[in-house]
Amino acid sequence: MEQQHTGDHGGPPWSRGGPPWSRGGPPWRRAFEDRHDSARVPWLSTLALAVFVMVGTGFAAEGQQDTREPLDVFARVLLLAGPALLLLRKRYPVATVFGVCAVAFVYFAAGYPYGPVFLTIAVACFAAIVAGHRRAAWWAIGLLWAGHLLIAHWLYRYLPPGGDDAAPWGQEVFITAWVIAIVAASELVRVRREVWARERAERAAAERRRADEERLRIARELHDVLAHSISVINVQAGVGLALLDSDPEQARSALTTIKAASKEALGEVRQVLDTLRTPGDAPRAPAPGLDRLPELVEQAAGAGLTVDVERVGEPAALAPGTDLAAFRIVQEALTNVVRHSGSRTARVRIAYSPGRLALQIDDEGPATGSDAGGSGNGLIGMRERAGALGGTIEAGPRPDGGFRVLADLPVQAKESQ
Repeated sequence: MEQQHTGDHGGPPWSRGGPPWSRGGPPWRRAFEDRHDSARVPWLSTLALAVFVMVGTGFAAEGQQDTREPLDVFARVLLLAGPALLLLRKRYPVATVFGVCAVAFVYFAAGYPYGPVFLTIAVACFAAIVAGHRRAAWWAIGLLWAGHLLIAHWLYRYLPPGGDDAAPWGQEVFITAWVIAIVAASELVRVRREVWARERAERAAAERRRADEERLRIARELHDVLAHSISVINVQAGVGLALLDSDPEQARSALTTIKAASKEALGEVRQVLDTLRTPGDAPRAPAPGLDRLPELVEQAAGAGLTVDVERVGEPAALAPGTDLAAFRIVQEALTNVVRHSGSRTARVRIAYSPGRLALQIDDEGPATGSDAGGSGNGLIGMRERAGALGGTIEAGPRPDGGFRVLADLPVQAKESQ
């Protein structure tokens, strides 16, 4: 029986995680590239660099004929050795940067012309720093720079070309600036890649959290639907079996209740499972709310439970999430009365007040088992629903016996308009 009271008590995808060329392609392609990136051999870029170094050094040598040694076979071998080592820069970045710097040191010590040979050093240093081997790259390029100082200012008397003078110190300023520029550019790229990797990891973690939350929501919905309906079916099945011979009409009524409860349960389960279909599709049926409370009372009556509903305050329009949570909390509380209480009556009090919705569900008891009021997923589900909305749930035995569930849910002002 329901009593009405009024009173005062109561972006585009690529915008996420760097530019489109940083992680292009579908997910399966990105995963494949991540797995095999370190094993790939950069043939094309290395071949292009080798050609540029050979041709560029030839042109540079023409302007240094009077100050440097001419390019011979050994010089050509050294010029090719650097790019050849760069083929290993993805798999062995540390060995590559030290090897390229060693080859460059021999090249400079032999008095050969300056030129694009510096590019091989830059590429090797860049690859090592981006791969995370910062100290190795710094040590390699630092040792090469120190070796160049020794050659240019102290060992030049004993090394070719003959009759060479010490290099001007102004040249060292240019070389130092070049080294700093290479290291700074490499560090910048490394930092950007780490930022993009962290953003991808955060997005993946957020996706996993959303998936876990969705699974929990679906599990909670299924529990709420099935627990209530199966409890009604169980009670009515027991009544039907007990009265099958002595009172066939009453048994028929119990079977009719079972049929109706199972049909409604199947409909609600189908609605919950519809959320697993293709994202973006509209729901086929509205989510239940407090407007379906009379149906809940009727189902409870079919299970032998009399429910008195009292409404206090001016009813407010609830947001769908709040309305669904309120309905499920009442449904779970009545299910626990059917399953765990010896009482055949329950009272539901719904109190509306500005910004709040209060639910109170009482039964007189006594408990028929150790799980008075329910102690499993039902109470956990009610607390999760209330907590997700910023509300609270209190559930426990009453001082005078029986069991009480108190729920306090926030209602935003726009929802109560």
